[in-house]
Amino acid sequence: MTQLYDVVGIGNAIVDVISQTDDDFLDRMGITKGIMQLVERDEAEALYGAMSNRHQIAGGSVANTLAGLGALGMSTGFIGRVRDDALGQFYVASMGDHGMAFVNDPVAAELPTSRSMIFVTPDGERSMNTYLGVSAELGPEDVDAAVPGRAALLFLEGYLFDKEKGKQAFLTAARACREGGGKAGIALSDPFCVDRHRMDFRRLVGELDYVIGNEKEWISLYETQDLEAALGHAARDCGLVICTRSGEDVILIRGGERVVVPVERVQPVDATGAGDQFAAGFLYGIATGQDLENAGRMGVLAAREVIGHYGARPEVDVRELFREAGLK
Repeated sequence: MTQLYDVVGIGNAIVDVISQTDDDFLDRMGITKGIMQLVERDEAEALYGAMSNRHQIAGGSVANTLAGLGALGMSTGFIGRVRDDALGQFYVASMGDHGMAFVNDPVAAELPTSRSMIFVTPDGERSMNTYLGVSAELGPEDVDAAVPGRAALLFLEGYLFDKEKGKQAFLTAARACREGGGKAGIALSDPFCVDRHRMDFRRLVGELDYVIGNEKEWISLYETQDLEAALGHAARDCGLVICTRSGEDVILIRGGERVVVPVERVQPVDATGAGDQFAAGFLYGIATGQDLENAGRMGVLAAREVIGHYGARPEVDVRELFREAGLK
């Protein structure tokens, strides 16, 4: 069967709506400065209506990774759920404008398209207010098995694991991808998400070819404070284990092979998207046949680029950064 995409991702389809504001506005709207909080529909609509000079981006963790992969020359497809409303239509069009195929049609749903209202104050602090909306309702009916079944790589977002239908969507896609000869994996996304669904995550890890997690997520998954013990468990469950450690060396384990990739500590301008772009660089390395060390180095370089500026997506040619580092 002819390959349709280099990488297919499944994740929350969230429109990031960004507005410049001041502390007085945050106080009036009851927004806690500098954090991300989930909000309900009424509050989301009130905040959206109060925003001025809106700047909208088709966001979400997996969408950011796919954008990074697209910038590296990979063909990508995104499986997600948006409503057939103005923001949903914007999301689909924006993905296409950036070279990512949104493979699902917008749906006629009661819940609106998901959005994150991000208020940026003059000191650079971002206060994020996220309404999950219809994207959190993604289920197996949204997965056309022919799409992941014709992908070289499938990348899943742990945030969508909160609902049973999201779990079933993941399993449907992962099995289709692997039956088609591709490799399926996931980013664990959040230690609190892992806490809520530990045993289901463990079962899923056993059905995947690779799993990306940070130190806190791996420790949570295996209920131990010993990272090495957690990674040992993970390596027995999954073919390829990747552990990022917030500015410390990255650990990669595949069978009896263990690679440690050094990370140069830098002061981030904006850490948003670091994990998403690490995944993009790493998956690019895997897709192009790099060994583990070079794939890890590509992930580290892509993450370092994105934390050097505001925003969750690369602003320079990351392939040129790879070439400068002796990676091809």
